[in-house]
Amino acid sequence: MEIKEKLRKLQEYLSRLDNALIAFSGGVDSTFLAKVSYDVLGNRVLAVTATSPMHPKSELKEAVELAKKIGLPHLVVEFNDILEIEEFKKNPLNRCYVCKSNLFSRFKAIAEEKGFKYILEGTNADDVSDFRPGRRALKELGILSPLLECGIKKEEIRILSKEMGLPTWSKPSYACLASRIPYGEEITYDKLSMVEKAEEDLRDLGFSGFRVRYHGDIARIELPKEQMKRIFEEGIREEVVKRIKDAGFKYVALDLEGYRTGSLNEPHVKVVKNV
Repeated sequence: MEIKEKLRKLQEYLSRLDNALIAFSGGVDSTFLAKVSYDVLGNRVLAVTATSPMHPKSELKEAVELAKKIGLPHLVVEFNDILEIEEFKKNPLNRCYVCKSNLFSRFKAIAEEKGFKYILEGTNADDVSDFRPGRRALKELGILSPLLECGIKKEEIRILSKEMGLPTWSKPSYACLASRIPYGEEITYDKLSMVEKAEEDLRDLGFSGFRVRYHGDIARIELPKEQMKRIFEEGIREEVVKRIKDAGFKYVALDLEGYRTGSLNEPHVKVVKNV
């Protein structure tokens, strides 16, 4: 199916909905979904962004600015008590399920309160190839995933986003800060803050599309392979080390395999398929 046909299919899908509350992170997928939904449904949509210790302040700021740019009715809700949920704090293999089950239950309560019949989220057709326990929570709660149902892939979302003038078309993929902490390692505010500061500092130094994985005293940096040489340039290496140590780490390591999605799933690959 051609990309334009997929877009028409998405528009037709959305036109059949009375109204919709959209889980809006300000990322590539949710921004595209929110824009198309707004174009089709107008003010019968409400974009909702959750703020929590797992989401950098910079991401919230971008989401607010994007909503204004698109003209979206927008609501920011607090999800700060996620770290009080013991099942989540323990960081089990189904951590994402626990998180999404709690988060989207709150979105459902907001939708019911404000009279929205449907809740949409931005899973795309490529996401099903990775370990995504949160998908089960979405199915249990009856959350709709229009991009997935219409077969729209990540690269197609980027192409269409660029044509629509959305600044997110080239934005690197993002996952919450909890995904930087290995399964079984307790999630705490301090650990999330260390990762957030380290990643913000790397962005300030001009790096993009990377991850800083938490391993106790060690920060393991995953960079896109084309950016690895730059980290060894004169003055850059020293500044990277200084900033990441200032974030609270004692040691700084560069992962020679480079950035890849879900690298912390790798030690559990045989297990996670059954979770």
